Amino acid sequence: MKTEIETLLQGVRAGTVSVQDALMQLKLQPFEDIGYAKVDLHRKLRQGAAEVIYGAGKTPEQIIGIADVMRKNGQETILITRLTPESAQAVAAAHPLDYHADARCGVIGPLPEPDGLGTVVVATGGTSDIPVAEEAALTAEVLGSRVVRLYDVGVAGLHRTLAHLDEIMGASVIIAIAGMEGALASVIGGLADCPVIAVPTSVGYGASFGGVSALLSMLNSCASGVSVVNIDNGFGAGFLANRINHMGQP
Repeated sequence: MKTEIETLLQGVRAGTVSVQDALMQLKLQPFEDIGYAKVDLHRKLRQGAAEVIYGAGKTPEQIIGIADVMRKNGQETILITRLTPESAQAVAAAHPLDYHADARCGVIGPLPEPDGLGTVVVATGGTSDIPVAEEAALTAEVLGSRVVRLYDVGVAGLHRTLAHLDEIMGASVIIAIAGMEGALASVIGGLADCPVIAVPTSVGYGASFGGVSALLSMLNSCASGVSVVNIDNGFGAGFLANRINHMGQP
């Protein structure tokens, strides 16, 4: 992924951006303090991806204020995670918001054209895991990855997983999302030749301990190349998958 600063420097080399203009952009304050938040304006320069707004615990007015600053400073696409329908309605009155109720996410602005190295596959053990999966998938799409969704392909019916070997074998990174005993990550990890990011979910009966059973199973996976993020952390998995999908890009 080309960072903003690389693009800026290439513009200077090509003569499309003057040294003075480039210097001015680099001198811009790295964050803007609006009292209840310090909006990180240099994150895209440092990491290749702009700040994401975590909606839980924030009032609609705070979310709107943060988005105001980001848009004012040139951020075209903004992802808001863990956004309630009530807050989404208020934000939509101030910004062009596309709300995804299943993912509990909102997107301000257009989705970018995919520019990753390949495909991010998002697979779930069951239908109940889809909210976490959609958070992961939407995050990767907002950041510029092409996503293929494989839902309800859990190990209780292994033929459902094996029916998608082409997608699994052709992925550049796979996100395996499951609750209960979390076995899907090990199965996919044993089939794929790419990195697998396991996401335990809080789906399951009493002994699943709110996702802890799936978390421990995934951490103890016998398949090599499986990493694990926190329970229900679809955003973290989508972000990491996108970063892997852009590594080594010329």
